Amino acid sequence: MKSVESKWYFRLLFLMVTVSDFAVVQAQDLDPRAYIRTPIKATTLITGFVYSYGGVVVDPTIPVNNIKADVESVSLGVAHSFKLGGMTAQALVAVPYGWAQVSGEVNEQAQSITRSGLSDTRLRLSVLFKGAPPLRIEEFVKAPTGKTILGASINIVAPTGQFFSDKLINLGTNRWAFRPEVALSQPVGKRWLLDVYGGLWLFTNNKSFYPGNSLRTQEPMGTLQTHFSYNFKPTLWLALTTTYYMGGTSTINGDVKDDRQSNVRLGLTCVLPTGKFSSLKLATSGGAIVRVGQDFTTISVGWQRTWIQFKKPAVKK
Repeated sequence: MKSVESKWYFRLLFLMVTVSDFAVVQAQDLDPRAYIRTPIKATTLITGFVYSYGGVVVDPTIPVNNIKADVESVSLGVAHSFKLGGMTAQALVAVPYGWAQVSGEVNEQAQSITRSGLSDTRLRLSVLFKGAPPLRIEEFVKAPTGKTILGASINIVAPTGQFFSDKLINLGTNRWAFRPEVALSQPVGKRWLLDVYGGLWLFTNNKSFYPGNSLRTQEPMGTLQTHFSYNFKPTLWLALTTTYYMGGTSTINGDVKDDRQSNVRLGLTCVLPTGKFSSLKLATSGGAIVRVGQDFTTISVGWQRTWIQFKKPAVKK
């Protein structure tokens, strides 16, 4: 006869998939102004804290009730802009550390699990191929603004997070995830900006899924983001954000799960200047339409500081 803990793990198979994948879909999502013009040779230090809480919408045939999760994460990252093939490019890497507390009722018996450790590393390379030529800061401040910007990026989630093959609740996913994305950033008048991004998450297989020898696969998952923001000042702005997730059905050893995403999240983001080259970002988002998966509310606070390399003055002979 299975122990209470093994029953708990088995019944929460779907929950583990949902909580661990939450880190993937949150990476670089609901991120307005991710493709704005920026000078090259700029390096930015990025710090952040994210708190997500709420329930999980599961298949009603699963005998698990009142599933709740609290997920906290702190992260440290760095981004650098540079010239790449005649375009403005930016590379970013961020390493998060997370905590997760998951609770639920299995056959009317309350259970809870806690995890803490490194989460999966995030990497991103973006390019702006129209409307934002690669300029140093001296040229950048003189260049005209208000142009349509077209860009693209590749987002990567590397399997560096804590993962136990004999447990279902993990902070890491034990697989790679890739999201190619194309983007449009369109000024509307003097103060409004419309951003539209379309991307597709692609996942490698997890060959060491619970209880350690199972194969978990996941179909591609599409994302469509729209952000409408308003400039109070060049460094003070507010944005209404939306993201739609579609697809992403998973299988365990060929057994198809009822976890196809068809969810909509809404959010608000505000950026406040804290200095000439630093700013504070406040954001919140929640599930507006959730068919299955995360019905989380997320609150985040981030601070960033940028260093820009200026041209050295010419030496007079």
